Amino acid sequence: MDIDKVRALSDTELEDALRDARQDLWQARFALSTRQLKDYSTIPATRRRIARILTVRRERAERGESGQGRALAASRGSAREG
Repeated sequence: MDIDKVRALSDTELEDALRDARQDLWQARFALSTRQLKDYSTIPATRRRIARILTVRRERAERGESGQGRALAASRGSAREG
């Protein structure tokens, strides 16, 4: 998930994505410790996904904006382009 897609999420979707990413990271680390993880690149990729989500959360907190309006504006913009 790239940064533009993360920025298009609403606040609740962002929280859900963060929860899912943290769960994925925990599962990957557990699989690594039990030697069941086949694709080691999932760990750094998941860490980057978490960092992107946290960055967007921090940006919104600094601006004091909610993701609801941001997601709505993004969806309207994409509807006009397509």
